[in-house]
Amino acid sequence: MKTVKIIGVPEHFNLPWHLAIEEGAFEERGIDLTWTDIPEGTGKMCELLTNQETDLAIILTEGIVKSITEGNKVKIIQEYIASPLLWGIHVDANSNYKSLEELKDTIAAISRFGSGSHLMAYVQAKQMGWETEKLKFNLVNNLSGAVESLTTSQADYFMWERFTTKPLVDSGIFRHLGNCPTPWPCFVLVGTDEFLSKNKSLVKHIQEIINIYTVEFKQIPRIDSTLSNRYQQKLEDIQEWLQITEWSQKQLSESTLIKIQDTLKALDLIDKSIPLSKILN
Repeated sequence: MKTVKIIGVPEHFNLPWHLAIEEGAFEERGIDLTWTDIPEGTGKMCELLTNQETDLAIILTEGIVKSITEGNKVKIIQEYIASPLLWGIHVDANSNYKSLEELKDTIAAISRFGSGSHLMAYVQAKQMGWETEKLKFNLVNNLSGAVESLTTSQADYFMWERFTTKPLVDSGIFRHLGNCPTPWPCFVLVGTDEFLSKNKSLVKHIQEIINIYTVEFKQIPRIDSTLSNRYQQKLEDIQEWLQITEWSQKQLSESTLIKIQDTLKALDLIDKSIPLSKILN
């Protein structure tokens, strides 16, 4: 049995992995796939990949592309979620902010530098016509840290996946001001260069298994109820999320990768674009 370490956020996108592990699909092929939740998100996962503390990750596309251009020895194995991520833009429920326009020149809470909450703050600011060099940040580590940061006015707004954050809106902790979808497919499966070079056939087996699960995922009877119960979200929210979310079984397209690098470069988030062969497995 070959042990393989994989990490990802503790969110509904990753339920296919948990079902495959729980049903023994990887074990049948001699793979002990060990999953670890990383609530801090992409910035933390990039660190773990850099330090060789994991073999694989399900990670935000723009975050890992930025990290690879900065020298992280990782490659994208395939696209995992083909649809955009819907980033909700949130403020403290008791704040005076009523519109996105009022957030200009305020402080954004982010989980880590290089994380999705950091990079998408730039994308959002660009869309709003703000000067991105004036963006200010408060480092909060995770969702709990964001609650504390907004509640104590250390930061003014926080961007996080809309449906994961909605229970905080429903409970009166956050107020939702708007959304900012990623301009590209949001999650990819990646592996460290060392792991990929030594385990080519193993990686193909892992891909085959997860792709079988994601192709059939939406057709699982009462999958909406399963997701609602497991991730403590309202059934109608999960149903809405399922309608706008598409899993992928193919490699990230070269045109998409060029668009991501061009966007990050235009926002001064990366110094230069690198050849696609250094990013795609």
